[in-house]
This record gives sequence, C-alpha cells and structure tokens, in this order.
Amino acid sequence: MKLTKHVSEIPASPALESEEELFKRLFKQHASSIYRLANKELRSQVEAQEIVQECFLKFWEKRHEISVDPTAAKGYLYTCAYHAILNQVRRQHTWLYQDCSENLVMQQASQSMELEYQELSLCYTHALAQLPAKRREIFIMSRQQGLSNAMIAQELNISVKTIEAQMTHALKFIRQYFILQGVLPSLVMLLVEAFCC
Repeated sequence: MKLTKHVSEIPASPALESEEELFKRLFKQHASSIYRLANKELRSQVEAQEIVQECFLKFWEKRHEISVDPTAAKGYLYTCAYHAILNQVRRQHTWLYQDCSENLVMQQASQSMELEYQELSLCYTHALAQLPAKRREIFIMSRQQGLSNAMIAQELNISVKTIEAQMTHALKFIRQYFILQGVLPSLVMLLVEAFCC
C-alpha cells in the first residue's frame, strides 16, 4: 500500500511551514510506518488504514494543542497509533464497549490516551536519564539533534565504531526499560521510534 504517493516534498522547518504543510510532512514521514505496524499487529489492511486515518485525524483536531516541535508531533502520532492498535485488539477479543455510547467511549479513550502519552513520555525520560553520561550525550546528539555518527565522532573526537556501539547499547537499554514498565514487546519499537527523533 502506498499512502504517500501524492504528497510532494515539503521543507522540514516547522517555524516556516503552515499547518497544512506540517500535516503533509508528518503524513509523508510517518503514515507508512504506522500502517505497517498496525497491519502487522491487526493482520488487516482495512483496519490498518483506519488506524492511520484515526491518528492523523486526531492530530489535525488537536493541532493547536500539540507543539509544532517535530519530536512532540511525532510522539503524539505514534502514541495515538499505539492506543488505537491496543483498542482494536481489545475490540477483537471482547465486546466490552458494546453497551456504552460511542461518544462516551471516544471521550474516555481520548483522555486515557493523553494521560498514557504523558506516562510513556516520562518513562522515556527516565530511561534516558539512566544511561551513562557519555552514552546519553551520544544518543541525544544522534536521535534528538539528528547528527550523523560521523559528525558525532568528529565532535567528540572518538571513532565511528564507538558511536555505533554506544547507540546499540542505548537502544537496547531503552527497549528493555519499556518492556519492564509493562509495554507490549511488539509495540516497544513503535514507542522507541516515537520518542527518538
């Protein structure tokens, strides 16, 4: 499935782009990976497409409440996907919400999603804080500042191999930390992607 075939190239500077351009850029960058994850978990192309639509619709509706910072927007989208997939899995196994009105379910889901996003964001922050200082610095330079391994190596005056090894250890630790906090192993990579730019 090709979700982004009609979206043109758009500059990545949030300060210079309109809401529509930001939305298109985020869609181009993240819709396919959200679709693939949802399809893998739900084994349904139709449901996966609905998950993507739901995530981006919620993002559009709440765009004034979400920071234009790429990390925050990305985090919101992936957290939304995480919850939408979990909700769909629950619906596949039980009719728990059958007697509730749709509006009540949506309102509760929205509130729950926002609280859980904050909890997951805090979990990520705690995991990052537990990394050794140099490993944390390398990780932040790579994933949050977007520097290449070669640029980090040059700036810190260490080898590219050292950077690669430190990144491998950091990602492994963060994944394990999420799992220990009760996040489903199959969704850990989605969350790591969400919080790591």
